[in-house]
Amino acid sequence: MPADNSHHLTTAARRRHELTRAKAIQALRELDRTGTPITFEAVARQADVSRSWLYSQPDLRDEIQNLRDATQRALATAVPVAQRATDASLLRRLEAANERNRQLAEENQRLRRQLAEALGQLRATPASRSSITIGPS
Repeated sequence: MPADNSHHLTTAARRRHELTRAKAIQALRELDRTGTPITFEAVARQADVSRSWLYSQPDLRDEIQNLRDATQRALATAVPVAQRATDASLLRRLEAANERNRQLAEENQRLRRQLAEALGQLRATPASRSSITIGPS
């Protein structure tokens, strides 16, 4: 009776499976790192595995779908190059916003002073109850 050598076949199959998984994971990382759109076809081509094998691996399938969806969302929301603001433009906008904030803070202080003066005048003459117009000082 020949010896049972099936454990060698099992070990070889397990090793081949792990090597194939490692190639697929490496392909995913490489495609993601380079910004290449993630698809089952691209991963299969990069890892030299079949698409059907990728679909049969639940964790790899989920990861490919997640990365593919994230890539598609990023591409869908990307601003065209012609519409992107330059650093100088953004700096000017920030300076303008800061200047506007400074002006509004000064206006608030002026209005508070006017309100305080008007309320003080009302308290000083409670019997007359005359109307006081608040205007620029």
